Amino acid sequence: MSLVSVATLKNYLPEITGTTADTELGNLLNRVESDVARWLGFPVYDSGSTPVLTQQTYTLYLDGPMYDNETVLQLPFKPLVSVTTIHSDADREYGSDTKIHADEFDLDLQNARVILKTNVATEGFATAFRAIKVVCVSGFGDSHPLDLEHAICVFASQLHRNKMAQGKESTGQRGAAVKYSPKSLPFEVKEILYPLRSSAMIL
Repeated sequence: MSLVSVATLKNYLPEITGTTADTELGNLLNRVESDVARWLGFPVYDSGSTPVLTQQTYTLYLDGPMYDNETVLQLPFKPLVSVTTIHSDADREYGSDTKIHADEFDLDLQNARVILKTNVATEGFATAFRAIKVVCVSGFGDSHPLDLEHAICVFASQLHRNKMAQGKESTGQRGAAVKYSPKSLPFEVKEILYPLRSSAMIL
């Protein structure tokens, strides 16, 4: 299910009236949101087949906490909604004796960080290959940023208008070559999305 509705996208495509194109626009939104999710750093969620922006359950395996603060675990994408379980085990067995209980940490949801309560926690974050297993819910809900919605609609409307120019870089008009706009993620969309992007992604 898309984060943005077809009705909202139509506000960016005033030339489209009626409902004939609704299925096509819905499919386009699904593909665009998947592209945006991938660019923001979202992996494929548990039981999924492609990255999405909506809230989903993820099972993550991390190598350790932040290098400059061993009490803080940085998850690879944001926002975080909730954490179901955390296990810290250098042997990668993730048994009940390696579980970090919910009352032993705080959550920074916006920045997707798990912060140990040093005066309560009995286990620290191990540092080893896939030492930390986290089951969590992440993604955007109904109260998602309007900037995100705008970025999706700008990109989707551009792709829809350029659909007849797929595979082409320019066209001839009155003896002159006219270049089509790029079909990759536009710079103006990236500028909107940067604050929402995972710190683990390469710029």
